[in-house]
Amino acid sequence: MIKYNEDKLMLPDETIGNKIYLIRETRVMLDKDLAELYGVKTGNLNKAVKRNIKRFPDDFMFQLTTKEFEILKFQFGISSWGGSRISPYAFTEQGVAMLSGILNSDRAIRVNIQIMRIFTKIRQMVTDNLSLKLEIEEIKKKLQNQDKNIDLVFNYLDELIEKQEKPIPRKKVGFKIPNK
Repeated sequence: MIKYNEDKLMLPDETIGNKIYLIRETRVMLDKDLAELYGVKTGNLNKAVKRNIKRFPDDFMFQLTTKEFEILKFQFGISSWGGSRISPYAFTEQGVAMLSGILNSDRAIRVNIQIMRIFTKIRQMVTDNLSLKLEIEEIKKKLQNQDKNIDLVFNYLDELIEKQEKPIPRKKVGFKIPNK
């Protein structure tokens, strides 16, 4: 269980960041982790969601398949799931934001703000990473073009050196004085 100072609820970013998973190519948080962060039982969180299900379309929240759940249990160990028998719900960034509308405790609001900031940081890191990759690819292309240009220069130099080593005799041009 995560311990908080209720007056100043701030968790290390890593604590929340480690609870964000990539499932179905989407960054999500699981109901169990969110409930722990909000200080409520998972069942109570899920009941509140079900009472407000219209707020949670499929792109805001989805239930993990049996296979996805098995993969998670394998990665983190069965005991860490506390004997859960049903597949957890996964909340996308929009789903987590929507939770702030149905969970009104001060703690839930503060935690939700912190989670949203971390999602934003992650998105910015991914964007920065993508920009960096694009810049690296551009540099690689320039280097490949420079390699081709350098090869061309060396080929011309080789031709010039070859011509100097094996000069072709040239006919003299101009006025010829006849031999006497």
